[in-house]
Amino acid sequence: MKTIIETQKLCKTFSNGGLQQHVLRNIDLEIYEGDFTVIMGASGAGKSTLLYALSGMDKPTLGKVIVGDSDITKMNTDELALFRRSNCGFVFQQIYLVDSMSILDNVLSAGLLVNKDRKAVAAKAKEILKAVDIEEHLWKKFPTQISGGEAQRVGIARALINSPKIVFADEPTGALNSKTGRDVLDALTEFNNKGQSIVMVTHDIVSARRGSRVLYVKDGEIAGVCELGKYVPDDKERHSKLSDFLVSMGW
Repeated sequence: MKTIIETQKLCKTFSNGGLQQHVLRNIDLEIYEGDFTVIMGASGAGKSTLLYALSGMDKPTLGKVIVGDSDITKMNTDELALFRRSNCGFVFQQIYLVDSMSILDNVLSAGLLVNKDRKAVAAKAKEILKAVDIEEHLWKKFPTQISGGEAQRVGIARALINSPKIVFADEPTGALNSKTGRDVLDALTEFNNKGQSIVMVTHDIVSARRGSRVLYVKDGEIAGVCELGKYVPDDKERHSKLSDFLVSMGW
């Protein structure tokens, strides 16, 4: 399989009251194109810090992060911003839609940062909104006028508008109930089945089952990897395999 992200001796250290806190410790990791990679671990284990380092949202203290053919640890702030805009999509637990803009304009505005052809971007925005089951009668509404699950699916559409190489998701279902969370996971799974590479942090085993590969972070290191393959609904063997793996990790 083709590697889309590689880390080499990745380290992240924070200074806390004069003390050094080592959050990531010498991580060597490969993430593969087309995979749905899930990062799990206890609170404070370093999973979100790892996600931010992989996506260029946070610079590591030491080591390299290579995305495609680009060593993003060598980029300055402006170069990183341009790189993320064209290569990365982001879905967060906090959705961050602009309340003063319509649903369609929230997606459209992200696309126009990369492509100035408004007509082409608008057509793509409408296509993606339909793909995440946001019906046309909602497009002119504002974020405060739709449900949390709908808003998160709009967030997915916004993350995909620039055809990113990778979508990074940090607890995307964390603030949602089980039904709306499942809708969001269904949308991510559908795009992954079409070849979209996804890296998702979660603490939830139901969400983690969607992954083709689960990385478990403990004390800033990759303590274990569980290979699940492509998601198949109602696969009891998959659930048992992941559960046994998480128990072995001390989850």
